[in-house]
Amino acid sequence: MVKICCIGAGYVGGPTMAVIALKCPSVEVAVVDISVSRINAWNSDQLPIYEPGLEDVVKQCRGKNLFFSTDVEKHVYEADIIFVSVNTPTKTRGLGAGKAADLTYWESAARMIANVAKTDKIVVEKSTVPVKTAEAIEKILAHNSKGISFQILSNPEFLAEGTAIQDLLNPDRVLIGGRETPKGQKAVEALKGVYAQWVPEERIITTNLWSAELSKLATNAFLAQRISSVNAMSALCEATGADVQEVSYAVGKDSRIGPKFLNASIGFGGSCFQKDILSLVYICECNGLKEVACYWKQVIKVNDYQKARFVNRVISSMFNTVSGKKIAVLGFAFKKDTGDTRETPALDVCKGLLGDKARLSIYDPLVTEDQIRRDLSMNKFDWDHPIHLQPPTSPASIKHVSVAWDPYQAAKGAHGLCILTEWDEFKELDYEKIYESMQKPAFVFDGRNIVDVARLRKMGFIAYSIGKPLDPWLKGMPALA
Repeated sequence: MVKICCIGAGYVGGPTMAVIALKCPSVEVAVVDISVSRINAWNSDQLPIYEPGLEDVVKQCRGKNLFFSTDVEKHVYEADIIFVSVNTPTKTRGLGAGKAADLTYWESAARMIANVAKTDKIVVEKSTVPVKTAEAIEKILAHNSKGISFQILSNPEFLAEGTAIQDLLNPDRVLIGGRETPKGQKAVEALKGVYAQWVPEERIITTNLWSAELSKLATNAFLAQRISSVNAMSALCEATGADVQEVSYAVGKDSRIGPKFLNASIGFGGSCFQKDILSLVYICECNGLKEVACYWKQVIKVNDYQKARFVNRVISSMFNTVSGKKIAVLGFAFKKDTGDTRETPALDVCKGLLGDKARLSIYDPLVTEDQIRRDLSMNKFDWDHPIHLQPPTSPASIKHVSVAWDPYQAAKGAHGLCILTEWDEFKELDYEKIYESMQKPAFVFDGRNIVDVARLRKMGFIAYSIGKPLDPWLKGMPALA
């Protein structure tokens, strides 16, 4: 029986290993982590992450050929293939602070593998890492090998939260990068043999190590670029009276472009896009590619601009101040069908409104009050560093935040309502009931283009939707700062 060990029981490691166990019953899969609470959660009925379909997969395999454990060294010692799916946060200090990936956890994992291993191992990069990380890992393992052979592979994940299980069961492609040596190619074939048990062979792409590492960063950069492109266009649509959804539809009909990732919004979020682009920018700068670095940096600048533009629109529309006014916020997760709030654009919007002394009432179907308050108390990149998970004190502005148990309670008595996550339930709300419960004039600011603003205007709302022709009321308001 082939034995696989995955170091790291997070958003990538847990679901990936669960699906491998499901599709490869002859493979024993162990997911290990030093966090006792996280492993206990994986072994309970309340999994540590929410992902549609994940619970069913885990329950089918757990205790059979899928195991979750804190005994890291035991399972590393026994494994034939070791996936490393540890955190690679953005550095907050020192060389490359604010851009470079911090490889502390990766280096620690490599040194532990070298210390524990007594037989040859295939070590697989599953975390998103900078190009040439494998070379550094190889050096650590080689200098501590004690005659043991380690082959390093890059097998980046291409999962989207909310659809991760389907992405794993039916992937667009599986990418495996390895050294172009006989041993390296043998390792590639070994890992390929695992995925080939359910993935068609034509979808399993093999490359050299550096191409695989860069492909992950490039993929996220291209996807984020599309979002910033359509968001930049949404600002122009508002200025000219065009409709960004009509423009996006026309553009997406071009077979060379396609329709995906062309929905205008308050901006992209999640744990990958910004972090990976910043890492890409740093790598370009380190290689003397200043112009290329500036190009990718602009994708993030447009994303930040879009969030600031939305906040300015809210404030300027409501008589140029939201001080003391109740604003209902619907949605805090960075996208629907997940409780993940990492780099959620809702956070920057909320902080912008709190900066003008608004009173916020926040509702999200999956994000807890503790998580919302913790996020609002954090500094940039703190979410990626476990030491900061319990901030010592909350800023004074957090006192102006309440968390509601349903959207109607959030909206009651509010001057304005902001839709910041595209949850399906927000499309079906009784907006007439909401209108009656709000202060007048009542404002709706749709940051996800999911409601019919014409219908809301007939009810009496002053309604704004990103990239749509402006409400006549808004045309007469002061220009945005």
